[in-house]
Amino acid sequence: MTLLTDLTFRLRARAHPDAPPCACPTRTLADRPDATVVRHAGAVAKAHAPGTPPEGLVPRLRTAAHLPEILLAPLTATPVPLHDRLVTFWPYGTPVDPDAPDEAPWEAAGALLARLHRATPPGPLPPMRGPAKAARAVVRLEGRPHPAIAPVRRAWERLPAWARGEAPMPDGGLCHGDLHLGQLVRTADGWRLIDVDDLGTGVQAWDLARPAAWYACGLLPPEEWHRFLTAYRDADGPALGGHTDPWAALDVVARALTVQTAARAIAKSRAEGRALDEVEEAVVDACGRMSAS
Repeated sequence: MTLLTDLTFRLRARAHPDAPPCACPTRTLADRPDATVVRHAGAVAKAHAPGTPPEGLVPRLRTAAHLPEILLAPLTATPVPLHDRLVTFWPYGTPVDPDAPDEAPWEAAGALLARLHRATPPGPLPPMRGPAKAARAVVRLEGRPHPAIAPVRRAWERLPAWARGEAPMPDGGLCHGDLHLGQLVRTADGWRLIDVDDLGTGVQAWDLARPAAWYACGLLPPEEWHRFLTAYRDADGPALGGHTDPWAALDVVARALTVQTAARAIAKSRAEGRALDEVEEAVVDACGRMSAS
């Protein structure tokens, strides 16, 4: 069987442990090299990226189970091996509707993030994987010429070593590691954060970096940025360190996420054999301004 076929079979059995599988359809929610996600009835199965170490994933699952009021709790405590991948099972939650930007739950995102940052995990966790993922995005640009690469590399080189994944992060607390609106789902109990693959300890401001970068690049309207930031502050989020000016804490991490986004945009446009679109041009142009400042 292929991974997708076998994953579907396992999920249907997990969704109906005490009865024959129902006739409801099984949907593939994602099928990428780094993750395959399938839904059946009220359950979801995720095949994590190849090479995901169980010693990193298991404590992340344990943390999600320990904080069910913040993170979506898994249906099983340990991952299951399948086709040289690790598989986890989750309850289904309704994702944010990308076609309804006016209804985006920025307040829920900010409040949940603040609660996560103030939470104590049930045991040791690996470092948050944000800087390592940004570094991988930049590495993928090597050996493939593109006119937009030079300003992205210059902006990357101006970042501190920890933000490039080349040195340990400064001490910090619990972090999600890859926060954006696609990481929220609505359940019967309200909004929850999902995707624990990058969860860990480190610089908590990284979790605010993507919305901050979008705002700085002109891709996130000011009112939405302020809704998110105000909700985070109102819930006593600690990442801003008490600064009146949030950019004292956010400047480095927002620059890092801008570079990561630009590197991914270049790689995607090159793979698809097309020019950069308007949004991709905006983040590359931001890297040019960052490298000149």
